[in-house]
Amino acid sequence: MRAFRPSVFPTFRLFLVFGIAACSPGAATLEVGTVEFSGPPGSAEPNLSATNDGQILFSWHEPTEDGSALRMAVRYNGEWSAPRTIAENRAFFVNWADFPSLIALHDGTLLAHWLEKTAKSTYAYHVMLSRSTDGGATWSDPVRPHRDLSPQEHGFVSMVPGPGGGAALMWLDGRAMAGQVGPDGHPSGAMSVRFTTMGADGALGDELLIDERACDCCQTALALTHDGTWVAAYRDRSAEEIRDIAVSRLVDGAWSDPIHVGNDNWHITGCPVNGPALATNDETVVIAWYSAPDGNGHASVAFSRDDGVTFGGPVRVDDGNPLGRVDVELLQDGSALVVWLEKVGTEAEVRARRVEPSGVTGPSWIVTQTSQARRSGFPHMARSGDDLVFAWTDGEGVRVASGKIQ
Repeated sequence: MRAFRPSVFPTFRLFLVFGIAACSPGAATLEVGTVEFSGPPGSAEPNLSATNDGQILFSWHEPTEDGSALRMAVRYNGEWSAPRTIAENRAFFVNWADFPSLIALHDGTLLAHWLEKTAKSTYAYHVMLSRSTDGGATWSDPVRPHRDLSPQEHGFVSMVPGPGGGAALMWLDGRAMAGQVGPDGHPSGAMSVRFTTMGADGALGDELLIDERACDCCQTALALTHDGTWVAAYRDRSAEEIRDIAVSRLVDGAWSDPIHVGNDNWHITGCPVNGPALATNDETVVIAWYSAPDGNGHASVAFSRDDGVTFGGPVRVDDGNPLGRVDVELLQDGSALVVWLEKVGTEAEVRARRVEPSGVTGPSWIVTQTSQARRSGFPHMARSGDDLVFAWTDGEGVRVASGKIQ
């Protein structure tokens, strides 16, 4: 997977980031350089993941003459490979908030997921998985990780490499919505959260229920702790329409009762389309999320020092007017870097802030200017050693740049 040609797309010579808060002498700054990778017009839904050997995997959707394609590229030693096609001209469900992903398993096998329409109904789509053992040159026939084949929503996938060369994934599952219609004509059953594994041979494991009632369209997050425990995060949904962020752990073959991180007590009768993000290192688990109780939005992080069993109090990271859409990475010194969208007038900025486990926060930095519109999607971040790689969508298409905290 290392014999790559640089990307065929042009590189922009534009510096994107400067610190936006006054820093004391010697304080850290985030320096983000030029756009290293630029997708074609109309490209969207970027996503990133890091591999064990220092590569960064990048996936995105882009239009083609006959429909659309899911593409990938790999960054290694500061250079990007030429794009390759994962899947093309299928019945893709392309949505600004429910994006595909690409990960590398421990044996180097690539595993990709995308969403595919199954019926005319707007939200009738399934999750599809495909594997590549030759660096993305060829891909296996796709399979569904969920056993349910009803024409309901199955999406908002989180996928993580697992022990033994396999992987695990969780998703939102609308099977309970089949045949249940509310007064507005939309399905009225509860959205559930489910989990399964895939072995190194591609065989699917048992399907487990994490939660039978969750928010309908917020992203999920999944992580593996140092002791081999799976930790899942998602937006819960109570009968009273309290939609706070929940964390559950897979213990002795069953998912634990969820704990609510932050206890925001956010009462909202519709989905805010704003899910959590997780990162782990040794015993540390960090979670980032957005909430807006009483209409006051805030982006927060919280640390766990016991593999996600308990979490400390929330630390607010936004600058007072956030849209959410968070991502988080743990840095080598044990601190966390969180990114989110901050409203600025009629536009928005992707901002970043470092947070110590003690709760001490640094200044916020601008990663890039963007839009408040849905088309700007969700910014993503991945880390390889000291390098931080950021992906986002601007008015033209997907963009990627790298940076360092100095």
